[in-house]
Amino acid sequence: MRTPTRVLKLTPLAALCAAALPALATNGMNMEGYGPISSAMGGASQAIEHGTAAMAQNPATLALMTPGARLDVALGLLGPKIASSMEGMPTADSGGTSYIMPAFGYARRQGALTYGLGIFAQGGMGTEYSADTFLAAGSGAPVRSELGVGRLLLPVAYQVTPELAIGATLDFVWAGLDMRMAASGAQLGQMVTAASGNLGAALPALGGAPWARIDFSNGSDFTGEATSTGWAAKLGAVYKASETVMLGLSYQNKTALKDMKTGGSGATISATGGFTDSGRITVVDFQWPTTTAIGASWQATPDLLIAADLKSLAWSKVMKDFRLRYDSAGMGGSVSFALPQNWSDQTVTNLGLAYAVNGQLTLRAGYNHASNPIPEADVNPLFPATVEKHYTFGVGYAFSPTSAFNGSLTIAPTSTVTTGTGVVVTHKQTNAQLMYTARF
Repeated sequence: MRTPTRVLKLTPLAALCAAALPALATNGMNMEGYGPISSAMGGASQAIEHGTAAMAQNPATLALMTPGARLDVALGLLGPKIASSMEGMPTADSGGTSYIMPAFGYARRQGALTYGLGIFAQGGMGTEYSADTFLAAGSGAPVRSELGVGRLLLPVAYQVTPELAIGATLDFVWAGLDMRMAASGAQLGQMVTAASGNLGAALPALGGAPWARIDFSNGSDFTGEATSTGWAAKLGAVYKASETVMLGLSYQNKTALKDMKTGGSGATISATGGFTDSGRITVVDFQWPTTTAIGASWQATPDLLIAADLKSLAWSKVMKDFRLRYDSAGMGGSVSFALPQNWSDQTVTNLGLAYAVNGQLTLRAGYNHASNPIPEADVNPLFPATVEKHYTFGVGYAFSPTSAFNGSLTIAPTSTVTTGTGVVVTHKQTNAQLMYTARF
C-alpha cells in the first residue's frame, strides 16, 4: 500500500502538484464524481452549481456561482478492496487499499465573466500483490500497477444571456505509470508483436521459462517511473429552461498525451535462470477518451433539488490494446508488447438529490451506474477497472455566508468477474471526499 502520510507532509504547493496521485477510479478509469457536492449526488454535474469542481466536468456551470471569488480545497480518500483467486491457489489480496488525492480550485466571477485555475486528479487504477501470491508466478518479487492522470485546468465561463451560459477549459494533462508484471515465458511471448537485435534473438529461449517479468516502478507516491504530459480541452453550456429547470451539456476531447517513457535504464526484463536486462519502457499512445455528457436539474421545491446526467466515454477508441516497447540498454535491440484490452464505450448514469434542511445544513444522496467496459476474458488482475454500481451520500454545512464544508461518501458494492485465464477478481470500494470553501 502506498503510505498516505507522505502526502500529509508535503508543502502546500507540492500537495497541489500531487493531485494526480494514482487512484483506483470507478467509472472505468474515471472518477465517479469530482468534488464532494457532485460525488454525493451520484456524480451529477452538468446542470447544477457545485463549486470549482465544475471545471473538471461542465465548465459552463461556473457561471452559476455568485459574484466574487471562491476557493475550494479538497481531499479525496479512496479505499478499494481487490482480491484475485484461482482454483487450487490461496486468494491474493491487493495491498493497494488506501489512496489520498488533494485537489484545489479557484474561480472569480466579475459581471458576465468567470475565470479561474484548478488542479484535479482525473483518475487511474492500481493494485499491489505480494511476492508470495500466485500472481507473482514464482518469481519471488511483488507485482503491482499504479496509474495516475491529473490535470491543471484554466477555465472560463460567460453568461451570454440571462438564460444561457457557455464555458471552456484548456487542460494541461500529466500521467504516470508503474508496473511490475509476472507471467510464464510462454504467456509473455504471446504478447510480443515485434522484436529486433540481440534481445529479439534471445526471446525464443525464454519461451519455456517458468516465469518472466517486466518491471518499471519507483518509490514515489506521486509520480510513476514512466511519465508523460500533454493537452486537452472541454466545452460546455448550461441553459435555464424555466424558473425551476436547468439543462446542461459538455464535451471533452481525447487527450493529446505524449508517449509515457521511463529513463534509459528505468525498466528491466528478467526471467528464470538469472536472465536480466535493463532498458527503457515506452507506453505507446496512452490517451484519455472523448467524453460527452448531458444533464438536467429540477428545483422541485425551495428545499429539494433533483439532478440527472447521462455520460458516454469512448474507451473503445483508446483502450483496444495496452502497448509497450522495451529498448534494451544492455544487450541492444527492442521488443514490442501488446496486452489486449478491447474496452467498449461506457455509458454512465448519474442520479442525485439535495435537500436543504435549513439555511446552513444540506443533505445529499445519489446513485451512479457505469457499465463495465472490459470484456471479462480480457480483464487483467493488475487493472481491474470493473466496478459498476455506486451508492452516494453527503452533507454540506455553511458556517457563514463566506465559509462552508462539504463531504461525500461513496459505497461501491462488490463486482466479480472471471478472466480468460480463470482468475476470479472481486472489487469493491469505499471512497470519501472532503472540501472546505472560502468566498471573498
